[in-house]
Amino acid sequence: MRGSSAGRSATGRPACARVSGRRVVVTRAAQPESFVGEKVDKQRTIKLFSPSKINLFLRVMRRREDGYHDLASLFHVIDLGDHMEFTPSPYALKDTLECSDRSIPSDESNLVIKALNLYRRKTLQSMYFHVKLVKRVPHGAGLGGGSGNAATTLYAANKLLGGIASNEELLEWAGEIGSDISVFFSNGAAYCTGRGEVVEDVAPPVPLDTPMLLVKPPVGLATPRIFKSLDLDRRSSADPRGLLADIAAAKGVDQAAAVNDLEQPAFDNLPELAALKKRLIESGSFRSVFMTGSGSTIVCFGSDKAPEFLGEPLYQNLFVSPARLITRKPNGWYEHSGQWAEPQ
Repeated sequence: MRGSSAGRSATGRPACARVSGRRVVVTRAAQPESFVGEKVDKQRTIKLFSPSKINLFLRVMRRREDGYHDLASLFHVIDLGDHMEFTPSPYALKDTLECSDRSIPSDESNLVIKALNLYRRKTLQSMYFHVKLVKRVPHGAGLGGGSGNAATTLYAANKLLGGIASNEELLEWAGEIGSDISVFFSNGAAYCTGRGEVVEDVAPPVPLDTPMLLVKPPVGLATPRIFKSLDLDRRSSADPRGLLADIAAAKGVDQAAAVNDLEQPAFDNLPELAALKKRLIESGSFRSVFMTGSGSTIVCFGSDKAPEFLGEPLYQNLFVSPARLITRKPNGWYEHSGQWAEPQ
């Protein structure tokens, strides 16, 4: 699992939400400055919502000879996301990326640029693009914000260049630059295996209007570090297909089904994350509480109301955001919900 994102606005303030007493206050990221440079075809600009994801469960099945791990996980796309704007640059000799978070590199190490290079290589097209990105998904969160950006970029390039590639081709290509990019080419709910790039569409296992709260400490976690710290002898023995069936039957995620084999190495690296999860469970406010991906976001399932203790001084710097599950629009892409409306 690879890919990263960031959650600060151009002003340096968190771009999403904070706890104020008992309220979760959602703030909006500042828009980037106007782009001045290569000519762009503004008449063909498209704007897209770039979603993130959660893992309702995550099993690590084995370590592979290539150093990666085989996973089995139930992914679901959620409505916390970034906003992206794509404009063809017919006279440009390279892609340009303008991001509201100036700490994010805009060179070829960025998944957005990697996705554009991949698309040109696969389709033999020569068009370059200017991309504007307003970040709201925090970095090092286990939410796949960067992966969502890459998937949205592949979709946008394909749409702007006439739909050269099929959805199946985009899904397959995405696995070449990241392990959990492909899931965004599902319908929004998917059982994923391999490194995460083998995607099996499933019907949404729980109602889409199920409320949840995302809680992340200021410190993020790097995916390679967590996998390096993983002790395979401390994994769950739960059958992933059984977990999938249990969640579908219960129409929700009970605590027993909220298995994530990466929690233990994450907690070893960030003990305060384990303490935060414990307090969230003890609050009695949620049906289940679990970490998503390689962390450090904790998903609180069944309510989007912040427990009172999150107003304490110790927790003032947490990223806190309500969220909902979403699915992909037929023959289209994902759309934001009202709380993540496009910046004006």
